[in-house]
Amino acid sequence: MRYADGPTTEATARVGAPPEAVWELVTDPEFLARVSTEMQRAEWLDGDVPGPGAKLRGHHHHEARGGWSTVSTVTGWEPGRLFEWTVEADAEGGEAAVWRFELTPDGDGTALRQWARMGPGPSGLTQAIERWPDKEERIVEGRLREWRTGMERNLDAVRERLG
Repeated sequence: MRYADGPTTEATARVGAPPEAVWELVTDPEFLARVSTEMQRAEWLDGDVPGPGAKLRGHHHHEARGGWSTVSTVTGWEPGRLFEWTVEADAEGGEAAVWRFELTPDGDGTALRQWARMGPGPSGLTQAIERWPDKEERIVEGRLREWRTGMERNLDAVRERLG
């Protein structure tokens, strides 16, 4: 598994609430920051209202890396169904990551999926890979495992809040 291949991970859960209620939580950066393992806070930029093309700044912390900020652009917005944002890479350009929530009606509840793809643009992870190229697969696999654990925590928080 190589970073340049754009590896992905996901987590799924069933929430005992309609998609409209789930949507309110997964599009609320303050809620996501409260439940996230890494995101400390987030805000819409320049008075942006959530929607296609809106920009979001996230402030993150990881024990191994310390703190950093990202700017993301909403690249998918279908109210009640899909919320996707693309994390901008640094000055070198490209996409550092893409994150997505998908909501599907499921009886009297919602099937909720959180999905993410690494790269292919540079990110904090590429610095580690450049330092230890012989360990790239282990680095990528470890980071995907952390992402999946964080996603599961996010989905659990949505379920706990909504039932």
